[in-house]
Amino acid sequence: MEDKTRADLFTTMVQIRAFEEAILADYHADKKPAWDIGAGLIPGEMHLSAGQEPVAAGVCAHLDNRDAVTATHRPHHFAIAHGMDINKLAAEIYGRETGLGRGRGGHMHLFDPDTHFSCSGIIAEGYPPALGQALAFKRQGAGAIAVAVTGEGAANQGAFHESLNLAALWNLPVVFVVEDNDWAISVPRTSSTSVLSNADRAAAYGIPGIRVEDNSVEGVYDAAGEAVQRARSGGGPTLIEVHTLRLWGHFEGDAQAYRPELPEVPGRDPIPSYEQQLIADAVLDETQIEQLRDEAKKRVQDALDFAKSSPTPDPSTATHYVFA
Repeated sequence: MEDKTRADLFTTMVQIRAFEEAILADYHADKKPAWDIGAGLIPGEMHLSAGQEPVAAGVCAHLDNRDAVTATHRPHHFAIAHGMDINKLAAEIYGRETGLGRGRGGHMHLFDPDTHFSCSGIIAEGYPPALGQALAFKRQGAGAIAVAVTGEGAANQGAFHESLNLAALWNLPVVFVVEDNDWAISVPRTSSTSVLSNADRAAAYGIPGIRVEDNSVEGVYDAAGEAVQRARSGGGPTLIEVHTLRLWGHFEGDAQAYRPELPEVPGRDPIPSYEQQLIADAVLDETQIEQLRDEAKKRVQDALDFAKSSPTPDPSTATHYVFA
């Protein structure tokens, strides 16, 4: 892999983490002394993707704005990696009129026509819409593809299996991605899933199934590169499962008492480990890395300033934009 590609993957991961760390700070800033999920600058639930950056960075490195991505209720890493305007993303999270959905969708319901990005709070919901996108792309013949992302718990939903079956039957240009972070909210994969890897389920539908271990961004990049090329060239769908890591809670405020491995989790953070690998290989030095972090933080601060200075929706417009 070229040094520039490796540096770009790292830069994407750093940008995602900088954004989510800033959101985390603002989310918690005004919900105490008594925890009130509806209070503060960012009301409602918040699901952050820290630790799962390698999946988004490795997959989206092969995509462009003509390609569609359907993500989960934990969507920020894929939104940023796919090139979403983070000013509009931040404004939507803060519930402002300048957001992607004019502040009406919040962080779990991001829709961006500019990058063909969407997500939902419903488990496995993104898989069927990705089929429609892939079918449209196939008929258009323009070489665009769809990428559908879900978690390992959602791989037990009917929509997952129905989507794989139809995608294989119709030979659609779609890449299915499963983020295995070991926990479907508080249920371990070993208590909910009968196979060791969801990638094995691809064989039932006659499509390739690949599992990437160790939360490796380069492993994801390689696997996704083959899958995207297969989809673009008419070779049909691929299922990729990545064994990744959820650094923080299922949602903010989650005490995570169900996680016996919690003390070990910070040591498995993929960003410091990849940073050390790049330094050892002389791809980046510490000065360059510090500069990347500073640039990422500045970009995030600009987005947050934009969001906070934007107007909140007028309550009299609550029924606007609902029906055509």
